[in-house]
Amino acid sequence: MAVVGALRRSAAGPMRRVGRAVARGPVRLARWVRAGVRKVTHAHGAGETGLAKLLELQAVSSAGDMMITIALASTVFFSVPTGEARGRVALYLLITMAPFTLLAPVVGPMLDRVPHGRRAAMAGSMLARAVLAWAMASVVSTAGLGLYPAALGVLVASKANGVVRSAVVPRLLPPRISLVKANSRMTLSGLLATALAAPIGGALHLIGPSWPLYGACAIFSAGAFLCFSLPHHVDSARGERKASLHREDEMAAPAGKTARRPGLRTVGSSVLYALQANCALRGLSGLLTFFLAFMLREHPLSGLSAAFSLGLVAVAAGGGNALGNVLGAWLRTRAPEVIITTVLLVALGTLVFAAVIYGAVAVPLAAAATGLTQAMGKLSLDALIQRDVPEEVRTSAFARSETVLQLAWVLGGGLGIVLPLNGALGLAVGAGVVGAGAAATVRGLLAAARRGTPHPRVA
Repeated sequence: MAVVGALRRSAAGPMRRVGRAVARGPVRLARWVRAGVRKVTHAHGAGETGLAKLLELQAVSSAGDMMITIALASTVFFSVPTGEARGRVALYLLITMAPFTLLAPVVGPMLDRVPHGRRAAMAGSMLARAVLAWAMASVVSTAGLGLYPAALGVLVASKANGVVRSAVVPRLLPPRISLVKANSRMTLSGLLATALAAPIGGALHLIGPSWPLYGACAIFSAGAFLCFSLPHHVDSARGERKASLHREDEMAAPAGKTARRPGLRTVGSSVLYALQANCALRGLSGLLTFFLAFMLREHPLSGLSAAFSLGLVAVAAGGGNALGNVLGAWLRTRAPEVIITTVLLVALGTLVFAAVIYGAVAVPLAAAATGLTQAMGKLSLDALIQRDVPEEVRTSAFARSETVLQLAWVLGGGLGIVLPLNGALGLAVGAGVVGAGAAATVRGLLAAARRGTPHPRVA
């Protein structure tokens, strides 16, 4: 017996060491992942200025939004036949998107009035989404009417968060990072978080339709506290003034004279032409998002299932968006007007090609081109605002331009929901949207590129 006990004790040592090693494995992996993420987000001085914290907040916001998207898509879209799903999505658009088209134009100006509380505004948007996600969890399984006003609130809070974030980025730029590269990192951070949150949200949905919403509530609640880890100076409005979309607004000066407030048109035509071009690209994105969701569910790509067709197009669009952000950051020293012109023509040519030879290759190609051109167009618009808009109104200009682009996406999505389920027709309409944008802006963009960089005018 003594020999057996000795053998047991001698074997217990290695077994304990193996057990400890197995237990430490996930912890070490988590530390390794955290170190890798921290190294990327804190690179080139981003950790010192606070930009890394904003990148982390963007990841949190995107992950929570993806959880809510999974819950809504499974209830409104996937859980019912196509005909009923189209009616539910139309109702969703009517109750959420239609009011948003009225609210979106005032989001930017409203947030202009709280420049001293940007951290609180971002925390408020996080808390609002957390509360609304919890409220939606009780009605998501039945898709009751109470779901839609809550979804509208989530949408508005998410867009408001994006507008405030655009205004905060210039305040946190390290000397070695351009605004375009910072926005590229921001988008890539969101895409990575979305990709990681999607399978987690899917697994939670297997437990029950409410669980992704509970997950979103937890994520947003944590994000609300993280907002106050941003540096205090993001709340400072020193040197800032409000930008206007009008040519020039007059305002009373203290001495009884009139002063000119800088507007987006006062800094040259490039910014306005770029904004119009990006509206066309953002409208195309909204149109294809809704149109292809219904089209591929009812008429999958040749030889593929509906689920695989939708997944293929989603991956193509996400991959194109990621590639566009990488290329956009790499091309940041080139003429932004030329880049926007090029992506407009690429999108137009790709959509015409896809409409003519609609099929299993053309549709993912059109989705990838849409993601790529939208990303590069937006980064080029950011570069123009950075280059041409005076610093004292730059953050306001970002807020207002982002609001306009969000409105364009909503209008494009509305067009996509009402189109007949004819693949070639939907892509042709998308080509028409981009073609109209190109006709209105290409000539002006190229002329502005030939004239060179204007000197911003400041009141």
